[in-house]
Amino acid sequence: MIPNGKALWLAALLWLVCSLSPCLAEPILQAPPHQPRLNEPQPTTILVRVVAHGAMVLGKDVGGARVMITDVASGRILATGLQQGEAGDQNQIMRTPRMMGEPAYTSRPSASFSASLNLTAPTQVDITAEGPLDYPAAAQRASTRVWVIPGQDLTQDGIVLTLNGYIVEINAPRPSEPLIEREDVMLRASVRTLSGSLVRPHGDWDSRKLQIYGEVLIGDHVLERLQMFYTGREADFEAPFFVPLSQEAPDGITVRVVAADPAGGNFGVGHATFPVLGERLPLKKRGS
Repeated sequence: MIPNGKALWLAALLWLVCSLSPCLAEPILQAPPHQPRLNEPQPTTILVRVVAHGAMVLGKDVGGARVMITDVASGRILATGLQQGEAGDQNQIMRTPRMMGEPAYTSRPSASFSASLNLTAPTQVDITAEGPLDYPAAAQRASTRVWVIPGQDLTQDGIVLTLNGYIVEINAPRPSEPLIEREDVMLRASVRTLSGSLVRPHGDWDSRKLQIYGEVLIGDHVLERLQMFYTGREADFEAPFFVPLSQEAPDGITVRVVAADPAGGNFGVGHATFPVLGERLPLKKRGS
């Protein structure tokens, strides 16, 4: 004989199990709630920054850089445009120690290219940059391939593309200026980073670490190599050379200036051509 209290307790427990068992036996047929944004395009900001290797950002001083973003799968151009703005904070970029992951180019505004893409799925893109645009003879090109994810913005420093090289310009003699055979001519050239920063002794871009020299050529033949020295003016270097005889150079000469930093991975070359004329004869005085 079960006491009344225990009987009531067992009856209640039996009723609870029987009432729950149909629910436990039935499968869950409801679908998860629909989330329409998962299948809608999501705006995604991609920031690209083009910088000179070991130097500053390519800004308005050198004409900036051209940037293009291409869908790898389809080959479709998703965005293209120009990087515009300032070269950045030289103290922050060149002299401030940073931990990994800390932004280098955003303490003060610096040039960049930004695009907003409407993406529905992770997309692999090629990002290509070319510059500096104001100096086509020194222009370089770089590209990288990355994944971009819908709604996941790439900001702060963004995708950084680095261009190696120097801007080398021959300033004297002026290109195409006729030279007189046997004359002693002073060759002058300027050397700057691709971001336009001056290369000179004891600066952030120390010319003492570079090989800077000129070459005089007739056709493809190098007649002479010239060691160039800093003039004390901005980024100018100079060396004298003798103009060859006009009969030796009927098509003129080419002068080439090379700036080379093998340790830093930067190289630049400038060219100029000059016709060579015969010696000037002294004018005869009248009556002589």
